[in-house]
Amino acid sequence: MTDPDAHLLIVDDDERIRGLLQKFLARNGFLVSAARDADHARRLMAGLEFDLIVLDVMMPGEDGISFTRSIRESVATPVLLLTARGETDDRIAGLEAGADDYLAKPFEPRELLLRINAILRRVPHETGAVLPKFLNLGPLRYDVEKGKLWHGEEPVRLTATESQLMRIFAASPGAPVGRAKLVEDLGRSGGKDGGAAQERAVDVQITRLRRKLEADPKQPRYLQTVRGAGYMLAPD
Repeated sequence: MTDPDAHLLIVDDDERIRGLLQKFLARNGFLVSAARDADHARRLMAGLEFDLIVLDVMMPGEDGISFTRSIRESVATPVLLLTARGETDDRIAGLEAGADDYLAKPFEPRELLLRINAILRRVPHETGAVLPKFLNLGPLRYDVEKGKLWHGEEPVRLTATESQLMRIFAASPGAPVGRAKLVEDLGRSGGKDGGAAQERAVDVQITRLRRKLEADPKQPRYLQTVRGAGYMLAPD
């Protein structure tokens, strides 16, 4: 279901595509702004808050991957990358830079709508499950109720996907969660890319999250790989 309050930013150097996406998404209940390049997007972001950015990778000047990496230093606004079909390296590089999902061009507008709504659903509603208030991960502290990660008194910035992963793992600490289940819970199932590609994308997100959780991400202590079963959050 579309969030009627969500404000989207479309960033694409193709005026025709910008216009088509803006009209389509507005018809589906979103407030939509558009930018022609990275510099234009930064100016809009300086004065407005957005719930999600739909960003073309191939743009003149600063490309979408560099732009994603740059804004990740200060904001956690979800990013959906639009990539050329078959450019797997661009997609993985985009995820590593901080993007939350990607969609290959050409795409069906309905699929774009599904991907956007899946990302916006990643802030889950409160449930009745009884969970510990905090999980301790060495020097880090995760506030389960608020979905916030802290290093002492300093907040650790998480992207929308990283935040959702933490909520998924914190719901069952000490229990492994399979990759297929993570794909499903992150709203990445289906589409043209197939299950294997989506699971690989989840692996990239796990790697990025480990960089924020672990003293040595290559030898994870808190976000462990359980052979044959998936990944597991193992708090102190």
